[in-house]
Amino acid sequence: MAFITLNKEKLKSNFNYLNKIFKSNDIQWSVVSKLLCGNKDYLKVLMDLGITDFCDSRISNLKTIKQLNPKVKTTYIKPPAKRSIPSIVKYADVSLNTEINTIQLLSEEAIKQNKVHQVIIMIELGELREGVMGDKFMQFYKQVFRLKNIEVVGIGTNLSCLYGVLPNHDKLIQLCLYEQLIEARFNKQIEFVSGGSSVTIPLIFQSLLPKGINHFRVGETLFLGTDVYNNTTYKNMKPDVFRLYSEIIELSEKPLVPMGEMGVNVEGEEKEFDNKQVGQTSIRGILDLGLLDVDEKHITPVDQAISFVGASSDMLVVDLKNNPNNYKVGDLIEFKMDYMGVLRIINSKYIEKRVKN
Repeated sequence: MAFITLNKEKLKSNFNYLNKIFKSNDIQWSVVSKLLCGNKDYLKVLMDLGITDFCDSRISNLKTIKQLNPKVKTTYIKPPAKRSIPSIVKYADVSLNTEINTIQLLSEEAIKQNKVHQVIIMIELGELREGVMGDKFMQFYKQVFRLKNIEVVGIGTNLSCLYGVLPNHDKLIQLCLYEQLIEARFNKQIEFVSGGSSVTIPLIFQSLLPKGINHFRVGETLFLGTDVYNNTTYKNMKPDVFRLYSEIIELSEKPLVPMGEMGVNVEGEEKEFDNKQVGQTSIRGILDLGLLDVDEKHITPVDQAISFVGASSDMLVVDLKNNPNNYKVGDLIEFKMDYMGVLRIINSKYIEKRVKN
């Protein structure tokens, strides 16, 4: 059975590094835990680090977090669906919002549950995902401030996730100006200007982050050490918190080119082959991992001598060339993963999740 490991010490190293950076810049930050897909063992590792502020986009994950520790702060980080309002008020202390009708429903539900629900209102700054348009945000805030059992604790934005629009000084200054306008117009204090995510961290190092930005929501950089802005890895962070291992279940010398009339494969693709390879062979391995669990584009063998041949729903086929490392049936192949690779693997119920001490 294939399995993924989380290395506690490497995660701790990444957390301490980021925590030091944010503290030295008077920035509060929340850990985006959606990558962990509600896995209790992995969430406990985060809590053991002293993390008490979690963000997630799945209500079931927030429910698990609250069950593990009711005292931690939880934030639902996408605009709430109307049918999910009761659960969001119950399990999320804060939610990110862009629709006035939705916040009205949150208000009504918060009254029913005898709670004050906090909201961060997202502003559109060019990424064209969630966010209130700039010409409408003053009227939007005016309506929200009238609602009972709703506390506006922040203004925020999202960048880079949909189209890859990068944050810069000018865009984040604009967010800070929105916050100042709201405070001046309504005589209300806005606690958080949540303009930071993993992709915004380089602006701190470049001294380009406006001082008004005081809150970050960070997942990928914590777990993978990724400099998302430059698509590299920070030299002081660990990229291998997670590792994937898959067992060789068949190992055999086989032709490079298939034999027979060709149709389409399980993904509907028509494969083409180099006729010059007809008659040539290599050592091929079949692994107990498939497209149901992961997209091969998001995982990379640690052994650079190994390459992918193809995949079906439950098996990956790899080319071992002449097998210079003498792999055998039963041996494990180790993979590194990008963010989507880790997410897919952890979300698969067929992959064992382990904690490495």
